[in-house]
Order: sequence, then C-alpha cells, then structure tokens
Amino acid sequence: MLAVRSGRKMLVTTGAILAVGALVTGCSSDGGEGSAQPTNATVDGNAETGENVVIGFSGPAADHGWLGAINSAAISEGDAYDDVELRVAEGTNDANLQISQVEQFINDGVDAIVLLPTDGTALTSVATKAMEAGIPVVNVDREFSSPAAARTTILGDNYGMGQSAGQYICERLGDQPDAVVAEIAGIDSLPLTTDRSEGFADALETCGLDVDNRVAADFTVAGGEEAASQLLSAAPEIDAIWNHDDDQGHGVLAAIDSADRDEFFMVGGAGSANAMELIKSGESVLEATVLYPSTQAADGVRLARLIAQNKAMSDLVEVEVPKRIVLNAPVVTEENVDEYLPTAFSS
Repeated sequence: MLAVRSGRKMLVTTGAILAVGALVTGCSSDGGEGSAQPTNATVDGNAETGENVVIGFSGPAADHGWLGAINSAAISEGDAYDDVELRVAEGTNDANLQISQVEQFINDGVDAIVLLPTDGTALTSVATKAMEAGIPVVNVDREFSSPAAARTTILGDNYGMGQSAGQYICERLGDQPDAVVAEIAGIDSLPLTTDRSEGFADALETCGLDVDNRVAADFTVAGGEEAASQLLSAAPEIDAIWNHDDDQGHGVLAAIDSADRDEFFMVGGAGSANAMELIKSGESVLEATVLYPSTQAADGVRLARLIAQNKAMSDLVEVEVPKRIVLNAPVVTEENVDEYLPTAFSS
C-alpha cells in the first residue's frame, strides 16, 4: 500500500549534516553526470519552492523505536516542502514485498526513491533497475552490495559508535588498567553489530583496556533483560558497561535494578529520548549514550529533493550532492544532553 503525502511550507528539520551552502549539481535525472544546467545552491535557494518532485519512500516495519522514528522523520520531512509529493510504502521486513514496492515506484515514474532496505543485498538488483531507469536512489542506513545501485548513500557510523563508547570509557577509566569492562551487543549475526564491537575494542585498546565480559541480545526489551541478567550473574564486579541499543536498554536497566547493582556506569547506544532523560536526571547508572541518528531517512528525503531539482548541498564547494555521507556518532552526556533531546526518538 502506498500513502501519498503532499508537502507544506518548509520547516527547519533534523538533518545533522545537510545544513546549507554554496554551489550546484550537474546531475541529470538518472543520478549520473548529465547535461542539466547547474542551479546556484544557497541556503535560501534550496529552501525556496522549486520544481515539483515525486519521491517514493520505502523502509522496514516500525517494530523498534528507532525504526519508528526513522519513518516518522522521513514523512515529516516530505511534509515540510510545498514542492514534494512523498509516496510512502507500507513498512515491511519482507524483502520480496519491498522489492515489489520499489518496482511500483519505477512503474509510476517517480522522480527519486529513498530506500532503507530490509536487506541491502536483496534490494540491490531492484535499486540498480531504478537507477538504470533514470530514477536516482538514495540508500539509507543498510548499504547495497553494489555502488551502482544508489546515486547517494547516507549512513550512521556503526564502527564510530563503538569508538565513541570506547573513548568515553577510556576517559573515565584509562588510569585503571584493571578496570572490568562489559559489553551488551545487539544481534551478533548483523554486520552493524560486528562493526560496533570492533570499534569498541579498538578504542579500548588505546588506553590498555579490553572487553572482559560480553553478551549479545536482540534489540528488544526482553532480550536486553535476559542478556544483562546473564552478564551480571557471570561478572560479580564491573566498572563499565556499553549497551549497543537504548531500546533493549530498558530491559538491561530492569535487570540491573533486579540485581541491585550500581557499582558501575553504563553507556547506551542510538540516543533515545528515554535514555537522555535518565542521563539528564543524574540518578541512573546510565551516564551517557552514543548517537545513531534517527534522522537518516529524513536526510535521505532532503537529499532526494536536491538531486531531483538539480541542486547541491550548499555548505559544500562541490557542485553535486556527495556520493556517500556518514553521519557522526557523538557521545551524549549530562553536559550536552539538552542539545540532542529535541531530535531524540521515543523507545
């Protein structure tokens, strides 16, 4: 099912890296190098109503707080523009259904497609088909297996998340070589989990620490509670815990409360509003969280509009929208939490 949403007057929205800037894009409608005349890209120029464009958006089912925020932010971004008609496919975790949704967008002749694939490899072929049909594809979060499948890719930084968490723990415990560090990962079979764990281990190594106890959960509250209970039983003393995901963090914190443990501090992941409120209170073992922006699809919609209208990112001298953008993974603490709360998602 497709829902059609028409844009309204532009609002200032959440796009961590898409602020403003200088020149133009020489993209043709197929997302490649073409003969389209560049259009000056400025803050005001990009914001002004331009040529009407139809953008198709398809993402996974919103069965997780972060994914729900991804979808709602994308829809809000489409609504922010008078010149955008955003056609939203029903969220799904079925790769075959998502392929059919993209094929429908191709048949409809949309001007651009924003796609957060349930499986990047499985969606590569149909995304390539769209590109070959002259429809630029903006790939969000989960990469395709071929660079030819997307005009632009926008990603969170999973390895960087691990690095940021490890660096924060090093700052807190780097002068304690015997400190016990634990890790509660997400789903171990996912590449993103591998990247997060590798970044974490590499950062800890710089200050002589390592992961002493590690368990994996499944990004759910129940899974987080079960994994944390297992961890706490196996490790009678812990100095710091990094939990990869704030949604499963609800369960992790429940297990910590049940075990009546508070000798350690915890760092979360993703950046939910719930986690940030706990951090702000200063009354929880949760001391920080590492941001994994839930604005990625919204940024994808904004990028798709710029590409379809032959515009550029106005803070860049480059005359086209970049091929690949990786968002930052900052650490949110009590000191800077108010800066990040407005764009945080509810879990």
